[in-house]
Amino acid sequence: MAQVSSGSTPREYAENAEKVLLCEYASFSSESRGRQREEKKCPLRTDYQRDRDRIIHCNAFARLKRKTQVFLNPTGDHYRTRLTHTLEVAQIARTISRALRLNEDLTEAIALGHDLGHTPFGHAGEMVLNEISPNGFKHYEQSLRVVDYIEKDGMGLNLTHEVRDGILKHTDDIAETREGYIVRLADVIAYINHDIEDAIRADIIKDSDLPEHVVKVLGKTKSQRITSLVSSLVKNGAKEIKYDPEVETAKEELKDFMFDNVYRNQKCKSEESKAKIMIEKLYRYFLEQPEKLPPDYLRLADRFGKERAVCDYVAGMTDMYCTNLFIDLYVPKGWNKY
Repeated sequence: MAQVSSGSTPREYAENAEKVLLCEYASFSSESRGRQREEKKCPLRTDYQRDRDRIIHCNAFARLKRKTQVFLNPTGDHYRTRLTHTLEVAQIARTISRALRLNEDLTEAIALGHDLGHTPFGHAGEMVLNEISPNGFKHYEQSLRVVDYIEKDGMGLNLTHEVRDGILKHTDDIAETREGYIVRLADVIAYINHDIEDAIRADIIKDSDLPEHVVKVLGKTKSQRITSLVSSLVKNGAKEIKYDPEVETAKEELKDFMFDNVYRNQKCKSEESKAKIMIEKLYRYFLEQPEKLPPDYLRLADRFGKERAVCDYVAGMTDMYCTNLFIDLYVPKGWNKY
């Protein structure tokens, strides 16, 4: 194997190492299309490593720990939140990327940032904002708004083009990089498997309910299923990242099973109508009284219009903050003469 040439800084050494260790289909950090605003390079970290660190330290990432994944405000300690989902996606995506000799740092940065724009109360919140906002609402587009315009007092995180592209295209479109495409696949691998575990914990389904063909092809346990899916992708290589046909069929069957039995299950969705009412009421409240927005969002209103700024504010709330604010604004308080 070729030797890694030394560089004058740790970043340059890492960039040289990428050229030796990564495959021809990888995205090399030294060849990034750059940032929205030019800035001095970090002497210690590559651009993609720097992006990963900026995402981890931003406010929106911290709020993910109090945002719904599937079950609204679960009382058990082990149900997934949007943060634990994000970490599981990052772990799976990194494993695939490393095995295919793609850029693990780019993969991790995209994975950690992919859900920053998710609303309180999961997809229920996304649906109601999409219905009432004149701009519409998609969480992946909002994730890009978070890193471009909302974080750091409206300055944004100034991420590289490749990370921004992967965040935007993790759901509907196909990313420009293979690392971005891996995050898209890892997102599905993560949620259909950890949501099974949460649904069993919640007595929504039982192990024995899983389709027999899925269990036969992918395995009975979460670990076995994830290993089967990841191994199939890795086996087919980095040139065209895809599953074996039998594995692809089983994955789609499992996904359909989850939508039919969990995501659309009325027991899971029983509280969603209340969450939608809260989000819509708060949206209307601040739309009618935009002067009550926090200062950061008033600046966004000046820049993008009040509808966009109100949507940004409500979308950024955690489940708990949204609930407490609704109670404060709309639920009568008991009289206390003291």
